[in-house]
Amino acid sequence: MELGLSGKIALVTGSSRGIGRGVAEALAVEGCDLMLTGRDEKALEETASTIRAKGRRAATSALDLREAGAPEKLVANVRREFGGLDILVNNAGATKRGDFLELTDADWQDGYALKFFAHMRLARAAWPLLKERRGSLVSIGGTGGRKPTAQFTIGSSVNAAVAAFTKCLADRGKTDGVQVNCIHPSVVETDRTRRRINTEMERTGRPEKDIRAEIAREFNTIRFGTVEDVGNLVTFIVSSRASWLHGATIDLDGGEIPVL
Repeated sequence: MELGLSGKIALVTGSSRGIGRGVAEALAVEGCDLMLTGRDEKALEETASTIRAKGRRAATSALDLREAGAPEKLVANVRREFGGLDILVNNAGATKRGDFLELTDADWQDGYALKFFAHMRLARAAWPLLKERRGSLVSIGGTGGRKPTAQFTIGSSVNAAVAAFTKCLADRGKTDGVQVNCIHPSVVETDRTRRRINTEMERTGRPEKDIRAEIAREFNTIRFGTVEDVGNLVTFIVSSRASWLHGATIDLDGGEIPVL
């Protein structure tokens, strides 16, 4: 299926590993050139090398998007390297799990700093470039925003805020010609997920397959997702095949969310 993405310029945050890297590589396969960003410069270069091996251009900008001025610097780097921007994927950010009564103000501030405020500031800085090319913005939230739980008070709150903010941007996008959507992935096979599995194996002495089955039951999903699952959906959303998809929040969850 021709997606009409050849030659498009995409910026993917948190693209040194995990979902961000999977999205970046999927876009490269469809012909996009990439600006990659994250805090791990070495890992970013590894992702860039993979993308260049696919015949696409890739530039890196190692930044902490929580820092003042970082979103604006990143957008300036995109304009300098590529001359414009067609696609922004706001992916960076993780939040701490735990007992609500034990989570500190600093835990909450850190959770919102990267996954909400950094998304918001980068969207604001990149909006003029996206408007110039009638581009597309995709925010990566998480199913915690649809199914809040006691152990995920920060993540559930942040992901719900990401979805609401995306809806607001989509309303603005109708005027400015920018497509805006959100994806809520369920549990995805990433380094973070593997660390959780390993920690639980060390704590309990139980085998990996049992821990995996337990997590899958916890999320009520048919299987763990993959970064390729997320990357494939993103490429479709931003493609010419999905230009009428606007203001949507899609649960990519293997059946986790049981309600309409």
